[in-house]
Amino acid sequence: MLETGRSNKFQDFFWEARSRILACYVILILIFVAFSIPAFRQVLFSRINERVHEDLHEQMDRFQEFAEAQRIELAESSRSDSDEMFQEFLFEEFLSRQLPEDDMFLIALRDGERYQSSPKALPKPLQAGSPLLNYLANAEQTLEGEEDFPDPEIDSVLYVAEPVEIDSESEWVFVVAHTTAGERAEAVDATLVIVEVMLAAVLVASILAWAVAGRVLAPLRLLLSTALTISESDLNRRIPVQGSGELAELATTFNSMLDRLQAAFVSQRSFIDDAGHELRTPITIIQGHLELMSDDPEEQQETLSLVNDELDRMTRFVEDLLLLAKAERPDFLMLETVDVSALTQSLYSKAKGLANRDWRLEGETKGQLVCDRQRITQAVMNLTQNAVQHTRENAIIALGSSRHKNNIRFWVRDTGEGITLDNQEKIFERFARISNRNRPSEGAGLGLSIVRAIAEAHGGQVELFSRPGIGSTFTLVIPLDPPSKRLSYEQDPNR
Repeated sequence: MLETGRSNKFQDFFWEARSRILACYVILILIFVAFSIPAFRQVLFSRINERVHEDLHEQMDRFQEFAEAQRIELAESSRSDSDEMFQEFLFEEFLSRQLPEDDMFLIALRDGERYQSSPKALPKPLQAGSPLLNYLANAEQTLEGEEDFPDPEIDSVLYVAEPVEIDSESEWVFVVAHTTAGERAEAVDATLVIVEVMLAAVLVASILAWAVAGRVLAPLRLLLSTALTISESDLNRRIPVQGSGELAELATTFNSMLDRLQAAFVSQRSFIDDAGHELRTPITIIQGHLELMSDDPEEQQETLSLVNDELDRMTRFVEDLLLLAKAERPDFLMLETVDVSALTQSLYSKAKGLANRDWRLEGETKGQLVCDRQRITQAVMNLTQNAVQHTRENAIIALGSSRHKNNIRFWVRDTGEGITLDNQEKIFERFARISNRNRPSEGAGLGLSIVRAIAEAHGGQVELFSRPGIGSTFTLVIPLDPPSKRLSYEQDPNR
Protein backbone atom coordinates (compact mmCIF):
# COMPACT_ATOMS: atom_id res chain seq x y z
CA MET A 1 0.00 0.00 0.00
CA LEU A 2 2.87 2.36 0.80
CA GLU A 3 4.49 1.71 -2.56
CA THR A 4 1.16 2.32 -4.31
CA GLY A 5 0.74 5.62 -2.45
CA ARG A 6 4.24 6.71 -3.44
CA SER A 7 3.57 5.68 -7.04
CA ASN A 8 0.36 7.70 -7.13
CA LYS A 9 2.13 10.73 -5.66
CA PHE A 10 4.91 10.29 -8.18
CA GLN A 11 2.41 10.14 -11.06
CA ASP A 12 0.44 13.08 -9.70
CA PHE A 13 3.62 15.13 -9.45
CA PHE A 14 4.63 14.50 -13.05
CA TRP A 15 1.12 14.80 -14.47
CA GLU A 16 -0.02 17.91 -12.64
CA ALA A 17 -0.50 21.07 -14.69
CA ARG A 18 2.66 22.79 -13.44
CA SER A 19 4.87 19.81 -14.33
CA ARG A 20 3.35 19.53 -17.78
CA ILE A 21 3.73 23.26 -18.41
CA LEU A 22 7.37 23.10 -17.30
CA ALA A 23 7.99 20.00 -19.45
CA CYS A 24 6.55 21.73 -22.52
CA TYR A 25 8.59 24.84 -21.77
CA VAL A 26 11.85 22.89 -21.37
CA ILE A 27 11.19 20.82 -24.50
CA LEU A 28 10.55 23.95 -26.56
CA ILE A 29 13.69 25.63 -25.25
CA LEU A 30 15.81 22.53 -25.94
CA ILE A 31 14.40 22.30 -29.46
CA PHE A 32 15.28 25.96 -29.93
CA VAL A 33 18.80 25.33 -28.63
CA ALA A 34 19.21 22.24 -30.83
CA PHE A 35 18.25 24.20 -33.95
CA SER A 36 20.14 27.34 -32.99
CA ILE A 37 23.51 25.65 -32.40
CA PRO A 38 24.10 24.55 -36.03
CA ALA A 39 22.79 27.90 -37.22
CA PHE A 40 25.13 29.74 -34.87
CA ARG A 41 28.07 27.55 -35.98
CA GLN A 42 27.25 28.21 -39.63
CA VAL A 43 27.05 31.95 -39.02
CA LEU A 44 30.46 31.89 -37.32
CA PHE A 45 31.99 29.96 -40.23
CA SER A 46 30.44 32.39 -42.69
CA ARG A 47 31.82 35.36 -40.76
CA ILE A 48 35.26 33.71 -40.68
CA ASN A 49 35.21 33.21 -44.47
CA GLU A 50 34.16 36.82 -45.03
CA ARG A 51 36.93 38.16 -42.82
CA VAL A 52 39.54 35.88 -44.38
CA HIS A 53 38.50 36.97 -47.87
CA GLU A 54 38.87 40.59 -46.79
CA ASP A 55 42.36 39.85 -45.40
CA LEU A 56 43.36 38.06 -48.61
CA HIS A 57 42.26 40.98 -50.78
CA GLU A 58 43.88 43.47 -48.44
CA GLN A 59 47.18 41.58 -48.64
CA MET A 60 46.94 41.38 -52.42
CA ASP A 61 46.24 45.13 -52.60
CA ARG A 62 49.37 45.79 -50.52
CA PHE A 63 51.45 43.74 -52.89
CA GLN A 64 50.07 45.56 -55.92
CA GLU A 65 50.70 48.95 -54.32
CA PHE A 66 54.24 47.91 -53.43
CA ALA A 67 54.85 46.61 -56.96
CA GLU A 68 53.54 49.82 -58.50
CA ALA A 69 55.76 51.93 -56.24
CA GLN A 70 58.79 49.85 -57.16
CA ARG A 71 58.04 50.27 -60.88
CA ILE A 72 57.83 54.02 -60.53
CA GLU A 73 61.05 54.12 -58.53
CA LEU A 74 62.78 51.96 -61.17
CA ALA A 75 61.54 54.20 -63.99
CA GLU A 76 62.77 57.35 -62.28
CA SER A 77 66.17 55.91 -61.40
CA SER A 78 69.09 55.36 -63.75
CA ARG A 79 69.33 51.74 -62.81
CA SER A 80 69.48 49.27 -65.66
CA ASP A 81 68.08 46.25 -63.85
CA SER A 82 66.60 43.63 -66.07
CA ASP A 83 62.93 42.63 -65.68
CA GLU A 84 63.93 39.36 -64.17
CA MET A 85 66.19 41.01 -61.59
CA PHE A 86 63.43 43.51 -60.82
CA GLN A 87 60.89 40.75 -60.19
CA GLU A 88 63.30 38.83 -57.99
CA PHE A 89 63.97 41.99 -56.03
CA LEU A 90 60.25 42.79 -55.91
CA PHE A 91 59.18 39.50 -54.37
CA GLU A 92 62.20 39.19 -52.04
CA GLU A 93 61.77 42.73 -50.77
CA PHE A 94 58.01 42.46 -50.28
CA LEU A 95 58.10 39.06 -48.59
CA SER A 96 60.92 40.14 -46.29
CA ARG A 97 58.84 43.05 -45.07
CA GLN A 98 55.63 41.04 -44.40
CA LEU A 99 54.76 39.13 -41.26
CA PRO A 100 51.59 37.24 -42.20
CA GLU A 101 48.90 36.43 -39.67
CA ASP A 102 48.56 32.92 -38.32
CA ASP A 103 47.51 30.44 -41.01
CA MET A 104 48.14 32.98 -43.82
CA PHE A 105 50.73 32.23 -46.47
CA LEU A 106 52.30 34.51 -49.12
CA ILE A 107 53.74 32.55 -52.03
CA ALA A 108 55.62 33.71 -55.11
CA LEU A 109 55.51 31.20 -58.00
CA ARG A 110 57.93 31.28 -60.89
CA ASP A 111 57.33 29.19 -63.99
CA GLY A 112 54.97 26.90 -62.11
CA GLU A 113 57.23 26.34 -59.15
CA ARG A 114 57.52 27.98 -55.79
CA TYR A 115 60.14 30.70 -55.79
CA GLN A 116 59.75 32.08 -52.29
CA SER A 117 57.16 32.14 -49.51
CA SER A 118 56.41 33.69 -46.15
CA PRO A 119 56.51 31.79 -43.91
CA LYS A 120 58.79 29.28 -45.48
CA ALA A 121 57.00 26.24 -44.02
CA LEU A 122 53.87 25.58 -46.03
CA PRO A 123 51.00 23.19 -45.33
CA LYS A 124 50.76 20.09 -47.46
CA PRO A 125 48.09 21.42 -49.88
CA LEU A 126 50.39 24.39 -50.74
CA GLN A 127 53.66 22.52 -51.01
CA ALA A 128 55.47 22.07 -54.32
CA GLY A 129 53.81 19.57 -56.62
CA SER A 130 50.42 19.70 -54.89
CA PRO A 131 47.38 19.85 -57.21
CA LEU A 132 46.25 23.16 -55.76
CA LEU A 133 49.61 24.84 -56.15
CA ASN A 134 49.96 23.54 -59.74
CA TYR A 135 46.50 24.93 -60.50
CA LEU A 136 47.40 28.33 -59.09
CA ALA A 137 50.80 28.41 -60.83
CA ASN A 138 49.07 28.34 -64.22
CA ALA A 139 46.79 31.29 -63.43
CA GLU A 140 46.38 33.58 -66.44
CA GLN A 141 43.96 35.83 -64.59
CA THR A 142 42.94 36.48 -61.01
CA LEU A 143 41.79 33.29 -59.29
CA GLU A 144 39.81 33.28 -56.07
CA GLY A 145 38.15 30.39 -54.26
CA GLU A 146 38.10 27.79 -51.53
CA GLU A 147 39.34 24.22 -51.51
CA ASP A 148 38.23 21.70 -48.87
CA PHE A 149 40.54 19.00 -47.53
CA PRO A 150 39.86 15.96 -45.32
CA ASP A 151 42.81 16.81 -43.07
CA PRO A 152 41.33 18.35 -39.86
CA GLU A 153 44.51 20.41 -39.41
CA ILE A 154 43.81 22.10 -42.75
CA ASP A 155 40.00 21.93 -43.12
CA SER A 156 39.95 24.25 -46.14
CA VAL A 157 42.19 26.71 -47.98
CA LEU A 158 40.97 30.12 -49.12
CA TYR A 159 43.12 31.69 -51.77
CA VAL A 160 43.61 34.61 -54.15
CA ALA A 161 46.13 34.21 -56.99
CA GLU A 162 47.11 36.92 -59.48
CA PRO A 163 49.68 36.76 -62.29
CA VAL A 164 52.36 39.45 -62.23
CA GLU A 165 52.85 40.70 -65.79
CA ILE A 166 56.19 42.33 -66.55
CA ASP A 167 57.93 41.92 -69.87
CA SER A 168 60.01 38.89 -69.10
CA GLU A 169 60.50 35.37 -70.20
CA SER A 170 59.44 34.04 -66.75
CA GLU A 171 55.84 33.67 -65.59
CA TRP A 172 55.29 34.95 -62.09
CA VAL A 173 52.19 34.39 -59.94
CA PHE A 174 51.63 35.87 -56.51
CA VAL A 175 49.38 33.82 -54.17
CA VAL A 176 47.80 34.78 -50.86
CA ALA A 177 46.33 31.71 -49.09
CA HIS A 178 44.77 31.03 -45.71
CA THR A 179 43.89 27.79 -43.98
CA THR A 180 40.68 27.87 -41.89
CA ALA A 181 41.24 24.96 -39.48
CA GLY A 182 42.56 27.13 -36.65
CA GLU A 183 39.88 29.79 -36.77
CA ARG A 184 37.09 27.27 -37.28
CA ALA A 185 38.36 25.33 -34.28
CA GLU A 186 38.10 28.54 -32.28
CA ALA A 187 34.57 28.99 -33.62
CA VAL A 188 33.68 25.44 -32.53
CA ASP A 189 35.12 26.14 -29.07
CA ALA A 190 33.03 29.32 -28.89
CA THR A 191 29.96 27.32 -29.92
CA LEU A 192 30.58 24.80 -27.16
CA VAL A 193 30.92 27.61 -24.63
CA ILE A 194 27.64 29.07 -25.85
CA VAL A 195 25.98 25.65 -25.58
CA GLU A 196 27.15 25.32 -21.98
CA VAL A 197 25.92 28.82 -21.16
CA MET A 198 22.57 28.17 -22.85
CA LEU A 199 22.07 24.87 -21.01
CA ALA A 200 22.86 26.59 -17.72
CA ALA A 201 20.41 29.34 -18.64
CA VAL A 202 17.78 26.71 -19.46
CA LEU A 203 18.31 25.10 -16.06
CA VAL A 204 17.99 28.42 -14.22
CA ALA A 205 15.00 29.43 -16.38
CA SER A 206 13.33 26.07 -15.67
CA ILE A 207 13.67 26.57 -11.92
CA LEU A 208 12.25 30.07 -12.21
CA ALA A 209 9.49 28.84 -14.53
CA TRP A 210 8.56 26.14 -12.01
CA ALA A 211 8.23 28.76 -9.29
CA VAL A 212 6.34 31.22 -11.52
CA ALA A 213 4.01 28.48 -12.80
CA GLY A 214 3.20 27.60 -9.22
CA ARG A 215 2.20 31.19 -8.48
CA VAL A 216 0.23 31.51 -11.71
CA LEU A 217 -1.63 28.24 -11.09
CA ALA A 218 -2.29 28.99 -7.42
CA PRO A 219 -5.90 30.07 -8.20
CA LEU A 220 -6.48 26.69 -9.84
CA ARG A 221 -5.26 24.84 -6.76
CA LEU A 222 -7.45 27.08 -4.62
CA LEU A 223 -10.35 26.35 -6.96
CA LEU A 224 -9.70 22.61 -6.57
CA SER A 225 -9.51 22.78 -2.79
CA THR A 226 -12.67 24.88 -2.70
CA ALA A 227 -14.49 22.45 -4.98
CA LEU A 228 -13.46 19.54 -2.74
CA THR A 229 -14.87 21.24 0.36
CA ILE A 230 -18.21 22.10 -1.26
CA SER A 231 -21.13 19.87 -0.52
CA GLU A 232 -24.87 20.11 -0.83
CA SER A 233 -25.07 21.29 2.75
CA ASP A 234 -22.27 23.88 2.46
CA LEU A 235 -22.16 26.11 -0.61
CA ASN A 236 -20.93 29.27 1.12
CA ARG A 237 -17.22 29.13 0.24
CA ARG A 238 -15.95 31.35 -2.57
CA ILE A 239 -12.61 31.85 -4.30
CA PRO A 240 -10.97 35.26 -3.69
CA VAL A 241 -10.51 37.05 -7.02
CA GLN A 242 -7.19 38.84 -7.43
CA GLY A 243 -5.99 40.88 -10.38
CA SER A 244 -7.32 40.35 -13.87
CA GLY A 245 -6.86 37.95 -16.75
CA GLU A 246 -8.06 34.46 -17.58
CA LEU A 247 -7.52 32.97 -14.11
CA ALA A 248 -9.30 35.87 -12.41
CA GLU A 249 -12.11 35.47 -14.91
CA LEU A 250 -12.18 31.73 -14.19
CA ALA A 251 -12.44 32.39 -10.45
CA THR A 252 -15.24 34.90 -11.06
CA THR A 253 -17.08 32.43 -13.30
CA PHE A 254 -16.62 29.66 -10.72
CA ASN A 255 -18.00 31.90 -7.97
CA SER A 256 -20.96 32.80 -10.19
CA MET A 257 -21.57 29.10 -10.80
CA LEU A 258 -21.53 28.50 -7.03
CA ASP A 259 -24.01 31.34 -6.58
CA ARG A 260 -26.32 29.73 -9.12
CA LEU A 261 -25.88 26.30 -7.56
CA GLN A 262 -26.57 27.67 -4.11
CA ALA A 263 -29.67 29.44 -5.34
CA ALA A 264 -30.77 26.27 -7.13
CA PHE A 265 -30.26 24.12 -4.02
CA VAL A 266 -32.09 26.62 -1.84
CA SER A 267 -34.90 26.77 -4.39
CA GLN A 268 -34.96 22.98 -4.59
CA ARG A 269 -35.17 22.58 -0.82
CA SER A 270 -37.90 25.19 -0.66
CA PHE A 271 -39.70 23.52 -3.54
CA ILE A 272 -39.52 20.10 -1.90
CA ASP A 273 -40.69 21.48 1.44
CA ASP A 274 -43.56 23.40 -0.13
CA ALA A 275 -44.57 20.56 -2.44
CA GLY A 276 -44.43 18.13 0.47
CA HIS A 277 -46.60 20.42 2.53
CA GLU A 278 -49.12 20.87 -0.29
CA LEU A 279 -49.38 17.10 -0.85
CA ARG A 280 -49.31 16.17 2.82
CA THR A 281 -52.50 18.12 3.61
CA PRO A 282 -54.84 16.37 1.13
CA ILE A 283 -53.26 13.01 1.92
CA THR A 284 -53.89 13.56 5.62
CA ILE A 285 -57.48 14.59 4.91
CA ILE A 286 -58.10 11.56 2.72
CA GLN A 287 -56.46 9.18 5.17
CA GLY A 288 -58.37 10.60 8.14
CA HIS A 289 -61.79 10.40 6.49
CA LEU A 290 -61.17 6.90 5.15
CA GLU A 291 -60.14 5.69 8.60
CA LEU A 292 -63.27 7.19 10.18
CA MET A 293 -65.66 6.17 7.41
CA SER A 294 -68.55 4.05 8.76
CA ASP A 295 -70.89 1.62 7.03
CA ASP A 296 -73.56 4.30 6.55
CA PRO A 297 -74.07 4.64 2.74
CA GLU A 298 -74.80 8.36 3.04
CA GLU A 299 -71.64 9.00 5.04
CA GLN A 300 -69.63 6.85 2.63
CA GLN A 301 -70.91 8.92 -0.29
CA GLU A 302 -69.91 12.14 1.46
CA THR A 303 -66.48 10.71 2.21
CA LEU A 304 -66.00 9.55 -1.38
CA SER A 305 -67.02 12.99 -2.67
CA LEU A 306 -64.50 14.65 -0.34
CA VAL A 307 -61.79 12.15 -1.35
CA ASN A 308 -62.45 12.75 -5.05
CA ASP A 309 -62.29 16.51 -4.51
CA GLU A 310 -58.93 16.23 -2.73
CA LEU A 311 -57.62 13.88 -5.42
CA ASP A 312 -58.67 16.37 -8.09
CA ARG A 313 -56.78 19.10 -6.23
CA MET A 314 -53.72 16.88 -5.99
CA THR A 315 -53.98 16.07 -9.69
CA ARG A 316 -54.11 19.77 -10.59
CA PHE A 317 -51.16 20.42 -8.32
CA VAL A 318 -49.07 17.65 -9.89
CA GLU A 319 -50.02 18.79 -13.39
CA ASP A 320 -48.93 22.33 -12.54
CA LEU A 321 -45.60 21.03 -11.25
CA LEU A 322 -45.08 19.00 -14.42
CA LEU A 323 -45.95 22.07 -16.49
CA LEU A 324 -43.35 24.19 -14.71
CA ALA A 325 -40.74 21.44 -15.15
CA LYS A 326 -41.59 21.10 -18.84
CA ALA A 327 -41.21 24.87 -19.32
CA GLU A 328 -37.43 24.37 -19.31
CA ARG A 329 -37.57 21.96 -22.25
CA PRO A 330 -37.20 23.08 -25.90
CA ASP A 331 -40.42 21.29 -26.89
CA PHE A 332 -42.54 23.20 -24.38
CA LEU A 333 -44.05 25.42 -27.09
CA MET A 334 -45.89 24.40 -30.25
CA LEU A 335 -45.60 27.55 -32.34
CA GLU A 336 -48.07 28.56 -34.99
CA THR A 337 -49.20 31.75 -36.66
CA VAL A 338 -52.15 33.23 -34.74
CA ASP A 339 -54.54 36.06 -35.55
CA VAL A 340 -54.24 38.36 -32.53
CA SER A 341 -57.74 39.83 -32.84
CA ALA A 342 -59.43 36.42 -33.02
CA LEU A 343 -57.32 35.17 -30.09
CA THR A 344 -58.34 38.19 -28.00
CA GLN A 345 -62.02 37.58 -28.76
CA SER A 346 -61.63 33.92 -27.81
CA LEU A 347 -59.94 34.82 -24.51
CA TYR A 348 -62.73 37.26 -23.67
CA SER A 349 -65.44 34.70 -24.44
CA LYS A 350 -63.80 32.07 -22.21
CA ALA A 351 -63.18 34.50 -19.36
CA LYS A 352 -66.85 35.59 -19.13
CA GLY A 353 -67.84 32.10 -18.02
CA LEU A 354 -65.54 32.01 -15.01
CA ALA A 355 -67.67 34.07 -12.59
CA ASN A 356 -70.28 36.80 -12.24
CA ARG A 357 -68.17 39.89 -12.92
CA ASP A 358 -68.47 43.00 -15.04
CA TRP A 359 -66.37 41.67 -17.93
CA ARG A 360 -65.13 44.22 -20.45
CA LEU A 361 -63.12 44.00 -23.68
CA GLU A 362 -61.04 47.17 -23.66
CA GLY A 363 -59.19 46.71 -26.89
CA GLU A 364 -58.03 44.31 -29.54
CA THR A 365 -55.25 44.76 -32.02
CA LYS A 366 -55.01 43.33 -35.50
CA GLY A 367 -52.09 41.39 -36.89
CA GLN A 368 -50.33 38.06 -36.82
CA LEU A 369 -48.31 36.56 -33.98
CA VAL A 370 -46.16 33.43 -33.95
CA CYS A 371 -46.85 31.78 -30.60
CA ASP A 372 -48.31 28.76 -28.85
CA ARG A 373 -52.05 29.50 -28.82
CA GLN A 374 -52.81 27.04 -26.03
CA ARG A 375 -50.04 28.30 -23.76
CA ILE A 376 -51.08 31.94 -24.28
CA THR A 377 -54.68 30.99 -23.52
CA GLN A 378 -53.57 29.13 -20.40
CA ALA A 379 -51.55 32.12 -19.17
CA VAL A 380 -54.37 34.63 -19.71
CA MET A 381 -56.92 32.29 -18.12
CA ASN A 382 -54.66 31.98 -15.07
CA LEU A 383 -54.57 35.78 -14.88
CA THR A 384 -58.35 36.07 -15.16
CA GLN A 385 -58.84 33.31 -12.57
CA ASN A 386 -56.47 35.22 -10.28
CA ALA A 387 -58.52 38.38 -10.89
CA VAL A 388 -61.74 36.54 -10.05
CA GLN A 389 -60.30 35.25 -6.77
CA HIS A 390 -59.36 38.78 -5.66
CA THR A 391 -62.49 40.68 -6.67
CA ARG A 392 -66.08 40.77 -5.48
CA GLU A 393 -69.20 39.96 -7.46
CA ASN A 394 -69.99 42.44 -10.28
CA ALA A 395 -66.51 43.99 -9.97
CA ILE A 396 -64.89 45.16 -13.22
CA ILE A 397 -62.43 42.82 -14.93
CA ALA A 398 -61.15 44.03 -18.31
CA LEU A 399 -59.19 42.20 -21.03
CA GLY A 400 -57.49 43.50 -24.12
CA SER A 401 -54.57 43.36 -26.51
CA SER A 402 -52.40 45.95 -28.19
CA ARG A 403 -49.20 46.28 -30.16
CA HIS A 404 -46.27 48.29 -28.84
CA LYS A 405 -43.10 48.42 -30.93
CA ASN A 406 -42.21 44.78 -31.66
CA ASN A 407 -44.38 43.25 -28.93
CA ILE A 408 -47.97 42.11 -28.57
CA ARG A 409 -49.40 42.88 -25.12
CA PHE A 410 -52.28 40.94 -23.55
CA TRP A 411 -53.54 42.42 -20.31
CA VAL A 412 -56.00 41.61 -17.57
CA ARG A 413 -57.15 44.50 -15.36
CA ASP A 414 -59.17 44.14 -12.18
CA THR A 415 -60.57 46.48 -9.56
CA GLY A 416 -59.63 44.36 -6.56
CA GLU A 417 -57.69 45.32 -3.50
CA GLY A 418 -54.36 45.59 -5.31
CA ILE A 419 -50.93 44.31 -4.31
CA THR A 420 -48.39 46.07 -2.13
CA LEU A 421 -45.00 46.90 -3.63
CA ASP A 422 -43.24 44.41 -1.36
CA ASN A 423 -45.39 41.55 -2.65
CA GLN A 424 -45.38 42.40 -6.37
CA GLU A 425 -42.27 40.35 -7.13
CA LYS A 426 -42.96 37.70 -4.56
CA ILE A 427 -46.28 36.62 -6.07
CA PHE A 428 -44.52 35.22 -9.15
CA GLU A 429 -42.52 32.77 -7.05
CA ARG A 430 -43.66 29.17 -6.71
CA PHE A 431 -46.08 28.49 -3.83
CA ALA A 432 -46.36 32.21 -3.09
CA ARG A 433 -49.86 33.16 -1.98
CA ILE A 434 -51.15 36.46 -0.65
CA SER A 435 -54.45 36.13 1.16
CA ASN A 436 -57.33 38.44 0.40
CA ARG A 437 -58.76 39.84 3.56
CA ASN A 438 -62.24 39.06 2.22
CA ARG A 439 -61.52 35.44 1.29
CA PRO A 440 -58.61 33.03 1.66
CA SER A 441 -56.32 32.34 -1.31
CA GLU A 442 -57.14 29.25 -3.30
CA GLY A 443 -54.79 26.89 -5.09
CA ALA A 444 -51.15 26.05 -4.44
CA GLY A 445 -49.63 29.35 -5.51
CA LEU A 446 -48.37 28.12 -8.89
CA GLY A 447 -50.67 30.04 -11.24
CA LEU A 448 -48.55 33.18 -11.65
CA SER A 449 -45.36 31.11 -11.78
CA ILE A 450 -46.87 29.29 -14.75
CA VAL A 451 -47.79 32.61 -16.38
CA ARG A 452 -44.21 33.86 -16.07
CA ALA A 453 -42.81 30.55 -17.35
CA ILE A 454 -45.04 30.73 -20.45
CA ALA A 455 -44.05 34.35 -21.12
CA GLU A 456 -40.33 33.64 -20.75
CA ALA A 457 -40.63 30.57 -22.97
CA HIS A 458 -41.90 32.92 -25.72
CA GLY A 459 -38.98 35.25 -25.06
CA GLY A 460 -41.25 37.74 -23.29
CA GLN A 461 -42.14 38.77 -19.77
CA VAL A 462 -44.96 39.59 -17.38
CA GLU A 463 -45.49 43.16 -16.21
CA LEU A 464 -47.48 44.16 -13.15
CA PHE A 465 -48.92 47.52 -12.21
CA SER A 466 -50.88 47.58 -8.99
CA ARG A 467 -52.06 50.08 -6.40
CA PRO A 468 -53.58 48.95 -3.12
CA GLY A 469 -57.27 49.78 -2.94
CA ILE A 470 -57.57 50.44 -6.68
CA GLY A 471 -56.64 47.21 -8.46
CA SER A 472 -54.01 45.47 -10.54
CA THR A 473 -53.10 45.11 -14.20
CA PHE A 474 -51.15 42.06 -15.35
CA THR A 475 -49.67 42.35 -18.85
CA LEU A 476 -48.32 39.44 -20.86
CA VAL A 477 -45.65 40.84 -23.25
CA ILE A 478 -44.94 38.54 -26.21
CA PRO A 479 -42.39 39.54 -28.92
CA LEU A 480 -43.50 39.35 -32.55
CA ASP A 481 -40.36 37.43 -33.46
CA PRO A 482 -40.44 33.92 -31.96
CA PRO A 483 -37.43 32.67 -29.98
CA SER A 484 -34.85 31.18 -32.33
CA LYS A 485 -34.25 28.22 -30.03
CA ARG A 486 -37.84 26.98 -30.39
CA LEU A 487 -39.00 24.91 -33.33
CA SER A 488 -42.38 25.77 -34.78
CA TYR A 489 -45.06 23.14 -35.08
CA GLU A 490 -45.01 23.53 -38.86
CA GLN A 491 -41.26 22.84 -38.94
CA ASP A 492 -41.56 19.72 -36.81
CA PRO A 493 -44.91 18.01 -37.50
CA ASN A 494 -43.90 14.92 -35.49
CA ARG A 495 -44.19 16.81 -32.22
